[in-house]
Amino acid sequence: MGSQAIQGKLWGRRPKDWGHIQEQTGQAGYDFVLRALSLSAGTRLLDIGCGTGYFCKLASDKEATVTGLDATAEFIEEAKKRVPAAQFAIGEMEELSYEDKTFDVVCGFNSFQYAANTKNALIEAKRVLTDDGKLAAMIWGNKEECEAATYLRAVGSLLPPPPPGAPGPFALTENGLLEKILEEVGFGKIATFDVPSVWEYPDTDIALKGLMSAGPVARAIENSGFEKVYETISKAIHPYIQPNGHVVYNNKFRIVMAEK
Repeated sequence: MGSQAIQGKLWGRRPKDWGHIQEQTGQAGYDFVLRALSLSAGTRLLDIGCGTGYFCKLASDKEATVTGLDATAEFIEEAKKRVPAAQFAIGEMEELSYEDKTFDVVCGFNSFQYAANTKNALIEAKRVLTDDGKLAAMIWGNKEECEAATYLRAVGSLLPPPPPGAPGPFALTENGLLEKILEEVGFGKIATFDVPSVWEYPDTDIALKGLMSAGPVARAIENSGFEKVYETISKAIHPYIQPNGHVVYNNKFRIVMAEK
């Protein structure tokens, strides 16, 4: 079993907050990938873990033929509204329903780390790529360069104890693990780029809505209760409140590009 059964229900609790607030925090990474790929009319693109379709809309605006896949039904409903021209499906990233060599580009923005087995997900991504197809994956940058790591740590403190050896949010970043897995499954011409990403919320209320819309927070609420989670995240964001009331996290995302 892959990640869909677990992740689908967790990420669907606050789809509008995710779609209108938190999904946009990946803008720097989305822009970098769009520049690197030079999408054009006729480019067939699959976005794995497409969320509510924010990147799909950007790619569709470049006239790419866009398909989005996500484990969360509520996200897919929002994505269909955001990008009516695209095709969307609920599915499992480790068992893609698409034929071999269907897509010119496969993207995954902060999605592959949620696979039950990242290697299986990347094997599937490679399978559906054309022979000269390209993959773009975005994950966290180095932990010490991501102020949002403090928020992740706060949420992690409210989760049930993980099983021995369970990967954390930075697992694919540490020791170049994602690049190693890509090499192992046969991708070539792998390139890595660290992209500065500033998360800026206009006030604490919006920051809390965005930060609390993530799947791990839903699990934390199940384990520790809403009040405890709300209080903990409120305290965690306090050091990042600016004099003008904005909440700002300076982070880095890692973009890994590869060719089949």
